[in-house]
Amino acid sequence: MFEGLSGRFGDIFDRLRRRGALSESDVSAALREVRIALLEADVALPVVKDFIARVRERAVGQEVLRSVTPGQQVIKIVHDNLVEMLGGGGEAGPQPDGTLPLNLASVPPVPLLLVGLQGSGKTTTAAKIARKLKDKQNKKVLMASLDVRRPAAQEQLRVLGTQVEVDTLPIVPGQQPLDITRRALESGRLRGFDVVILDTAGRLAIDQELMAEVKAVRDRAEPAETLLVADAMTGQDAVNVADTFHREIGITGIVLTRVDGDSRGGAALSMRAVTGQPIKLIGVGEKVDALEAFHPERIAGRILGMGDVVSLVERAAETIEKDEAEKLAAKLQKGTFDLEDMASQFRQMRRMGGLSGLMGMLPGIGKMKQQMKDANVDDGMLKRQEAIILSMTPKERRNPKIIHASRKKRIAAGSGTTVQDVNKLLKQHQQMNDVMKRMKKMGKKGMMRGLPGMGPGDLPPGLLPPGGFKP
Repeated sequence: MFEGLSGRFGDIFDRLRRRGALSESDVSAALREVRIALLEADVALPVVKDFIARVRERAVGQEVLRSVTPGQQVIKIVHDNLVEMLGGGGEAGPQPDGTLPLNLASVPPVPLLLVGLQGSGKTTTAAKIARKLKDKQNKKVLMASLDVRRPAAQEQLRVLGTQVEVDTLPIVPGQQPLDITRRALESGRLRGFDVVILDTAGRLAIDQELMAEVKAVRDRAEPAETLLVADAMTGQDAVNVADTFHREIGITGIVLTRVDGDSRGGAALSMRAVTGQPIKLIGVGEKVDALEAFHPERIAGRILGMGDVVSLVERAAETIEKDEAEKLAAKLQKGTFDLEDMASQFRQMRRMGGLSGLMGMLPGIGKMKQQMKDANVDDGMLKRQEAIILSMTPKERRNPKIIHASRKKRIAAGSGTTVQDVNKLLKQHQQMNDVMKRMKKMGKKGMMRGLPGMGPGDLPPGLLPPGGFKP
């Protein structure tokens, strides 16, 4: 989501780093560019003005201008103020990592109210939150749809409930939102649920009828959390919606959806500042497990090109299957790496968010993105390579040396690719196999020294385009 803003910031700060000393005019020129970049990213004007004023106050002081590394000092100041704008810093909340968890400190069943416009992803978000509470916190959750206007809205929640293995309130045709709320809370008490998630109806735009209905439900349910679900793709409109809902209803937190899209990021940077309420969760994909806690410091790091290695490690820990990893480790110690292992690695990468998702979390990777696009290094490439491997017989995957011309034609036809694509894959596999054999000869200590770092040239050979990247 922040790719465009990150690129602009990267160019601005590269110029600052190259200067040995900074004058006040240098800092002012850089801040003018930062201001333009934020406005183009759809950040609200009052938020931009306040942000630039706070950065300028610290950036033109003697601490920076006389610093040994003034460019780095300015970047740190911008980073710290970005964290504060996003809701971190002194208001980080009870979690050491800066996240603000959902408030469940009430007598069960704890009501959670989801509000927002139609199409923002409320129903899917309800299922994602329910799954997260069930799997991560061992909570017994009941979901109830209060949307009696949109056709099949209640059925959609029921289907999602089945998918995430969470109970949903039985549908009673003709029942109105207030009655459904009362029945959901009563059912939650009688059946021993810890949390009741109430999914309210949305509209295409804010109107008094919508607000009156949501207020009535809020007053009846007395929710511990009133979460606004907002689509990050709507940009400045999402900020206006958040402001209106907060004034009318009184939200306690925000859930941003479609953060994995190509929006400019202004909504995330503005919402907390405009409403004073934190972004608590972000939806990073369509799947029911694609919901993450919002980390202000990590997001600020991504925007400034510092990467987010902590999130990358956490995602790896959640998605990499232990048995599969142990099998691969044993093979690596023997110096063997067949095409089955290669396909397994492709699947693991796609489960972790694909190549583009992983690259966005690595430090200093921003400069490579255009080169990767030009070289057609993308998630589609991973799928094509996996399709080639799946078109082979088990014997061919274990022993690629038997794959000759006629077999290559059959594999290409079966995977919808060309013989040249099959040749490229086999060459890449051979390169990876050679690396594994060299690492085996080095032993454990040598293997650790030989592990790739985070530099642009350290991608696995299987993910490098022919000829590598241009410097």
